[in-house]
Amino acid sequence: MTARDPIPPTIRWRDGRVVLVDQRRLPGELVEVSAASVGELCDLIRSLAVRGAPALGAAGALGVALAHHRGEDLDAAAADLVATRPTAVNLRWGVERARAAADPLAEAEALIAEDIAANRAIGAHGAGLVEPGARALTHCNAGALATCGYGTAVGVLRSAHDAGSLAHVWVGETRPVLQGSRLTAWELGRLGIPHTLVPDVAAASLFAAGDVDLVVVGADRIAADGSVANKVGTYGLAVLARHHGVPFYVAAPRSTFDPSTPSGAAITIEERAAEEVTHLGGVAVAPEGVAVRNPAFDVTPPDLVTAYISEAGVVREARSLATDPE
Repeated sequence: MTARDPIPPTIRWRDGRVVLVDQRRLPGELVEVSAASVGELCDLIRSLAVRGAPALGAAGALGVALAHHRGEDLDAAAADLVATRPTAVNLRWGVERARAAADPLAEAEALIAEDIAANRAIGAHGAGLVEPGARALTHCNAGALATCGYGTAVGVLRSAHDAGSLAHVWVGETRPVLQGSRLTAWELGRLGIPHTLVPDVAAASLFAAGDVDLVVVGADRIAADGSVANKVGTYGLAVLARHHGVPFYVAAPRSTFDPSTPSGAAITIEERAAEEVTHLGGVAVAPEGVAVRNPAFDVTPPDLVTAYISEAGVVREARSLATDPE
């Protein structure tokens, strides 16, 4: 943590280990956990100790660096890392970028620095879309914890708050793993941004009451046609926003725009464990043996997206950004 930013670094390299904020323990405890092997890092990724597309990109790159540091097979390590989370394109991108570098650690550290700079640029570009006195709604966590620092969607909110235009943030709890209530509300509190936590099912009532002026979300993959894979529940918010005439913005770095995926139909949607739905805090909240479907993401079609905010600026058509990032 630095005096300039109340949110600690999400992920970094230290003494031959990958060190990261253990997001499973928030908001109760702010602690770090480390991985000394690729296998340990894969377990941390799968268990959501680290999550969020840009942060996963850094985790993938640092995982390759870890394998290189240990003298392990880089191709095997890369395959294991990519297999942990199939939806977020940044994970594969980070792995491939480090794998192609002569010095994977230097490349991973460059990637981290670039991501922080990109997120600050996203915030600056997006702040111009926030009218004075605006009340924003966000879903899941697209803040510093989901990135290497500053945040994408929350980066926009941070920048708008610093500019004095943002009045309030509605934070959806984001069932079933509660990234909104556990992580985004925690971040906004540390940043001093006024916010209110609401149940996911209250979103429609907020729109109907005229209490939402814009929606800002992140993304785990944006297909070439502009379809957006993001935390499940995002699609419903986009439909509500369109119905109520509220702008719906997607904030993501160019590394999340995937030209190799032509449309939303081609995006693999991760299915997660039934226990995330049937249990809350380790306590059963559903009958034993009930059938469960637990998709981690959904896909929002491009015609519901008002604009995409990246480090390159604000665009109405994702195709202009669906090129391999430099």
